[in-house]
Amino acid sequence: MNAQTLSFFIAGAAGQLECALDLPDSSIFPAPRGLALVAHPHPLFGGTMDNKVVHTLARGFLALGYVTVRMNFRGVGKSEGAHDEGRGETDDMALLLAHMRRQYPELPLALGGFSFGTFVQSQLQQRLIDAGTPAERLVLVGTAAGKWPLPTVPANSILIHGELDETIPLSWVFEWARPQDIPVIVIPGADHFFHRRLQHIKNLMVEMWHR
Repeated sequence: MNAQTLSFFIAGAAGQLECALDLPDSSIFPAPRGLALVAHPHPLFGGTMDNKVVHTLARGFLALGYVTVRMNFRGVGKSEGAHDEGRGETDDMALLLAHMRRQYPELPLALGGFSFGTFVQSQLQQRLIDAGTPAERLVLVGTAAGKWPLPTVPANSILIHGELDETIPLSWVFEWARPQDIPVIVIPGADHFFHRRLQHIKNLMVEMWHR
């Protein structure tokens, strides 16, 4: 896919935040079909917006025709500030959304996240629900259930998890998803970082999106 990536910064409460805008292939999508924000894994354990799972999520959204935005959380890369255990990170993601809404006010919104990023995006979705402007869909990979207090998510959320995830055991995700009656897509043999299994994430996103 011939996507274009542009770097930019926004002003956050703790300083500037480094962001990347991925544009879908204009030869396939003359006009974007939606806007997607993608959140990366834990900043204190090497998580960045250039994480391979984050890139795979972005490629999945691009394949669906979505303008896709990634952001380095506080203290990561060129983003200023220090890790705030998800509180400030959710605030910053809300600021990024407001920034992008000024450019794309009418596009349907999707939220994607990996690991710690699923905690941030599920919290942001709860804020949007409370405001009456929810995202149309969430894609949560390596959902951080049991690690952080994730709120419930809409029934159409796409949950993808590795069978052999050693960081967030699959059983924890089942315990969180079961009372919500939300299916969990399990990738056989996949660890937390989906080593040698990354292609399944994008393929499943595209396959599941219109169901």
